[in-house]
Amino acid sequence: MAFAYSALRMSLCRISPFRASQFYPATFALARTNRILCKSSHSVSSSPSPSDISSSSSPPSFPLMEANENPRWRPMCLYHTHGKCTKMDDPAHLEIFNHDCSKELPVTAADLERKKPQEFDFLLVLDLEGKVEILEFPVLILDAKTMEVVDLFHRFVRPTKMSEEAINKYIEGKYGELGVDRVWHDTAIPFKQVVEEFEAWLAEHSLWSKQANGALNDAAFVTCGNWDIKTKIPEQCVVSSINLPQYFMEWINLKDVYLNFYGREARGMLSMMRQCGIRVMGSHHLGIDDTKNITRVVQRMLGEGAVFKITARRSKSNMRNVEFLFKNRIK
Repeated sequence: MAFAYSALRMSLCRISPFRASQFYPATFALARTNRILCKSSHSVSSSPSPSDISSSSSPPSFPLMEANENPRWRPMCLYHTHGKCTKMDDPAHLEIFNHDCSKELPVTAADLERKKPQEFDFLLVLDLEGKVEILEFPVLILDAKTMEVVDLFHRFVRPTKMSEEAINKYIEGKYGELGVDRVWHDTAIPFKQVVEEFEAWLAEHSLWSKQANGALNDAAFVTCGNWDIKTKIPEQCVVSSINLPQYFMEWINLKDVYLNFYGREARGMLSMMRQCGIRVMGSHHLGIDDTKNITRVVQRMLGEGAVFKITARRSKSNMRNVEFLFKNRIK
């Protein structure tokens, strides 16, 4: 296995970096092979998943993200993000997988030269995955003053109302092509437990407490669109039979801030990155990678002088009613 990986890595080193929107199946194979190696070394399951035995050289059916922009780019160990990595003393594992996302999002003194004071000390970048139920819940804390990454929270979420057969089919289709379906099965927990662990994580960083009426402390969520917090989280709370947490009462829609700052429209993360000349990293629609790439857009905008303000707020009397605070916004 190690020899095969080494040979593949040497052959891929000869491939030139991505140009513009070109994507290479070989780079996809490298990232996917890395993740299969990760789940193979950690997995508690005994039988191989379909993605373990399928060809890793077949072309992807979705846009790939850049793996060559930074020679030190490595996929995150998704067992580590769940606190379940057992290979921290294995040099070969540490060479292949990243265990500190802050290294992927560096900041220099020059990046801070045009930065303006912000209304919040911390920005919580969130990008959910899952259409039927939430499957992945990643949140990255960005220090709005230094633009540096503080910490990352990442959980795979097990649906509560779907049959095991439906879940297996859903996950194979959603995450199988990315090589992380086995990791999902090994680590996914119910949404209610995710919320409890998320709140404990927020409290550790002094960003939330029940004593403060459940609101965030000098922090705000940033999402690429309104869907994540406006629509999906309330739906999932109903499915999971829990109340909507108070910290989901308001948020910042990056699309609206982007539109008003640059004076141009971007309908999604990839179009923002393309317009800004930011090359993408990782796998699109893997929530943890999308969250990090959205963070890179946020860092760029902060560095160019953008001020992040709340763009949407729920009505306290009727949480279904949302007030959009920017007159010029993406609809």
